[in-house]
Amino acid sequence: MGWGSLSFRHAFSRLEGRQTIASPSRPPHPPLRILQSFGEPGPTTNPYLTQVLRRVPGVAQRAFTWRTALFGRYDVFHLHLPDVLFLRRSRVRSAGGALLFLALLLRLRLTGTALVRTAHNLAPHERRGVVANTLDRLSARGTALWIRLNDRTTVPDGAAVATILHGDYIEWFSGRPHPPRQRGRLLFFGLIRPYKGVDDLVTAFQGLDDPDTALRIVGRATPELQAEIEAAAVGDRRIDAAFEYVDDERLAEEVGEAELVVLPYREMHNSGVAILALSLGRPILVPENETNADLATEVGETWVQRFSGTVDAADLARALAAVRDLGTERPDLSRRSWSTVGSQHAQAYERAVRIRRG
Repeated sequence: MGWGSLSFRHAFSRLEGRQTIASPSRPPHPPLRILQSFGEPGPTTNPYLTQVLRRVPGVAQRAFTWRTALFGRYDVFHLHLPDVLFLRRSRVRSAGGALLFLALLLRLRLTGTALVRTAHNLAPHERRGVVANTLDRLSARGTALWIRLNDRTTVPDGAAVATILHGDYIEWFSGRPHPPRQRGRLLFFGLIRPYKGVDDLVTAFQGLDDPDTALRIVGRATPELQAEIEAAAVGDRRIDAAFEYVDDERLAEEVGEAELVVLPYREMHNSGVAILALSLGRPILVPENETNADLATEVGETWVQRFSGTVDAADLARALAAVRDLGTERPDLSRRSWSTVGSQHAQAYERAVRIRRG
């Protein structure tokens, strides 16, 4: 699920006759020119990406277009999710996208342009074809520097790497509604996909014998997934769902009203949804694994409740009891402020250029 609309004012400069986002400060040397792998942010763009574009100091940033990627001038190409650039709804269009992506990789190699790649996950959540896997490997081989969002993300042996934690959403949602939490209210939000286990959450909640609890589900789903969840929830009036995208203001209200945000994922490595919930001061229930244990140590154990295996009613009851007395406390997200995360990205871009130039 993407969130956010543009809400920051920045200085702009001109590069090749196109609008380019520049740092408000003026460094003593020409700023590095960074091309991101996503287009100009819109209302449904994940604010994490928007902030990567807007909040890195001392560089000149541009959103992606194929014209700029193939013919423009830039020092660093920052790749996030390769599939987004070439996978399309039809095989013919995907083939065209694959050829363009190959041309881009060739252009980067011939011009000595640094490729920086953020490893968002350990592996794709859905199965991919031979072409997608091949293009992924080719882009990995050409990567000058990897950015990982936690220390447990693996990158190719011998590769240069920088760990930059997923930035918070505190400033992004400042000024938005922040209603008081409702006792016993559980929330799942975000794009609904099979690996996220929303059907497991519905089953677990139905085993919770407490008439004062409620489960709210918010997010887009395929028609098939929506039908499965609705069928599983039939007969339990405590369960309510909105299978749609919601804007920032409504999302802040949904999260604010929750006593606990439940992310019953069957696999989880990094989660922007988890960071968003914590940014809005709401505790989370997530799978037990090393990265989530690290997150609990970082922000406070009570804020990151965990479950093993498949979430069940006992997990929900235990987590609700554990977070009930949090009051007005806030999790410690100081390491994820964008003043820190933005500067770390700038340093990573500079390092990648030095690596590429030898």
